[in-house]
Amino acid sequence: MSIGAFTDKTRQPTEAEIQAAIGTQLSAWRDLLRFIRENYSPDEDFKFLYGKKYGWALRFRMGGQLLTSLYPAAGGFTVQVNLSPAAVERAQQMGLGESAQAAIAWATPYPEGRWLFIPVQAAGDVGDIQKLLALRVEAKGLREAR
Repeated sequence: MSIGAFTDKTRQPTEAEIQAAIGTQLSAWRDLLRFIRENYSPDEDFKFLYGKKYGWALRFRMGGQLLTSLYPAAGGFTVQVNLSPAAVERAQQMGLGESAQAAIAWATPYPEGRWLFIPVQAAGDVGDIQKLLALRVEAKGLREAR
């Protein structure tokens, strides 16, 4: 099973196909995009990442480092946020919702941290992701949010 809905490297999905796949979570997708663009002014591209297990994603970078990637999926989308061990500890104390907590618990711990893949399933998920992005920016010393 893949993280994203679009796993054919040879064919980039259209905006219409992305919106159709995301379905009922399209407003959450748009809200998160607006938040990222307004608060971080990142570089962005739509890219096939990490092979068929992941697929096409909208990737945001700041200062040459990954901020986050959003993977359109069937009936929603999944957000990747990579956190350092210290940021993971802080995130565990934030009282995050079920999706974010499950992503933290499921992610393999590495010396450099964890790659969280958070499926957006409920209204509070976008707010949790916003908090995790702030942790990422702070931990990596990236340009502060406006």
